[in-house]
Amino acid sequence: MRIAVVGAGSWGTTLADMLVRNGHDVRLWARESQVVESIRENRVNSVFLPDCRLQEGIQPFEDIGEVVTGAEMVVSAAPSHAVRAVGQEIALAIGDETPTVVSVSKGLEPGTHHTMTHVLEELVPRCGVVALSGPSFAREVFRERPTAVVAASRDTAAAEMAQQTFSNSYFRVYTSPDALGVQLGGALKNVVAIAAGVLDGLDLGCNPRAALITRGLAESSRLGEELGADPHTFAGLAGMGDLILTATGALSRNRSLGLELAKGRSLEEVLAERQTVAEGVNTARAAVELAHLTGVELPIATEVEQLLFHGKMPQEAIRDLMGRELKSERWR
Repeated sequence: MRIAVVGAGSWGTTLADMLVRNGHDVRLWARESQVVESIRENRVNSVFLPDCRLQEGIQPFEDIGEVVTGAEMVVSAAPSHAVRAVGQEIALAIGDETPTVVSVSKGLEPGTHHTMTHVLEELVPRCGVVALSGPSFAREVFRERPTAVVAASRDTAAAEMAQQTFSNSYFRVYTSPDALGVQLGGALKNVVAIAAGVLDGLDLGCNPRAALITRGLAESSRLGEELGADPHTFAGLAGMGDLILTATGALSRNRSLGLELAKGRSLEEVLAERQTVAEGVNTARAAVELAHLTGVELPIATEVEQLLFHGKMPQEAIRDLMGRELKSERWR
């Protein structure tokens, strides 16, 4: 199959490499000329995936049209805040063609709070659009560590095509009709992971981490159900699985951001040192806005948003969470 991977961050690059190993003809688009040159000359993405030698079959380009035109499948791997702009370029490049579009970005669109498949369905309405999500650090997938994820879409045929295309001996893909729940799980877990990093940075032990993960899952499920997702989705790979990975794994960008915040550093200081995106930053703001719109309480997301954007101290946020009105474990 001819596949276009649009976005050459660590995840897009890893998936391009894996799809070549799966036997597909893969073209990779990168906005950064340095990335294109590095892959062409040295078979390494020196910016986002250094020390990982890529398959010879990956063809990198700076021109998105050269990558997308004629593709049977397009993998959208841009950061969530850039998906609409990049999606517009994809739509122009595919013209009247109808490839399957697979979104692998985790986040909500700033301002609209739309999921990535919602954005892409607006831009390429003739295409089958799939969300691929689940617990999957790029470096571990690159090293062929056993991984399981979910391909979710209302279009069953498109989800099954993605399942067959991506699956191999170390990367197992399940299908789901609940694209909304899968993407909300993938977005909201990043917010909880920031909080988990704060707890670890303060060396508070295992008890609070367990409570945070469990209650973070509860509020994600609560919001998802209110928005029309299947609450059972949040007990699966794209919910619980991805949350556990991102809240505890050393490779988690969002958890590492929380570790830095626990040292008393500001968000601006931490982000200024990074080339990669911590999606939980924008998602925290979007989650709080959704809470206000829906009337669903998201106490953890609210405190993370206060830490990130309003200078609240971690100890104060923890005190306010622990001092909230006592409730039943299950509440709306």
